[in-house]
Amino acid sequence: MSAQGMFDLDAFLVDCVAASTETDARRAIKDVLAGAMSEPDAVAAALAPERAEIVTLHASAELTVLKVVWAPGMHLGPHDHRMWAAIGIYSGGEDNAFFRRAGQGLAESGGKSLRPGDVVVLGSDTIHAVTNPTTMFAGAIHVYGGDFFGTARSEWVGTPYEEQPYDVQRVLASFEA
Repeated sequence: MSAQGMFDLDAFLVDCVAASTETDARRAIKDVLAGAMSEPDAVAAALAPERAEIVTLHASAELTVLKVVWAPGMHLGPHDHRMWAAIGIYSGGEDNAFFRRAGQGLAESGGKSLRPGDVVVLGSDTIHAVTNPTTMFAGAIHVYGGDFFGTARSEWVGTPYEEQPYDVQRVLASFEA
């Protein structure tokens, strides 16, 4: 963040890469993300949330940084990441429903609503579903402690929920639609 309240994406990404090498990378990334989210309007000006999309801002084997924009009312069912994640919201909102494995399916285990300025860190074993409950495009920066697109993970579909391999292309297509 510059003195003028402008969000500097390049500096933010440099800070994220540096933070990812810290002993407690999750905490360091959370601190970098919280600094950016302290001025959500500046982030929104730099990363305009104008349509549903997932944009890769940085990708390596150790760290993935995404701009994620959810359309109003958009929902993504239960899924895991198999790596830690830090999420910062700069417009709209994300409602997260958390789950735990229960037998062959899932059991609900709480939730968390995020609004502009909020940051949350998720553990590598987190299973969650996400909904944008607002009438605005929900803009977020998602930072993952690994190769988000190259890591095999799961999603749960149906009633009751059944685990299956996560279909990255289907999810990307849903954001495009």
